[in-house]
Amino acid sequence: MLISKVIGSTVSTVKNENLIGCKLLILRQADETGKPFGKPYVAVDTLDAGIGDLVLTAHGSSGRQTTQTKNSPVDAVIMAVIDHLSVGGQVSYRKE
Repeated sequence: MLISKVIGSTVSTVKNENLIGCKLLILRQADETGKPFGKPYVAVDTLDAGIGDLVLTAHGSSGRQTTQTKNSPVDAVIMAVIDHLSVGGQVSYRKE
């Protein structure tokens, strides 16, 4: 699992039939404070996350284990929206 921040969305009218109806969001991996870093990537949103949300993502074959992504050509899926992160007993991120 990776912590990532939703930075945008993408629209695709022509796609694999297993992805029809799936919301595709653009993410960047984030640190424990919610600060994004690295290259952007696209993930299937199974939870109605939105821009600015911090989320947990599953990748590879694990990303195909949800009801919505089973047997689909998916490499990344949003599986949780983070409310807050606590590191060393201190809250490092809290959803506004």
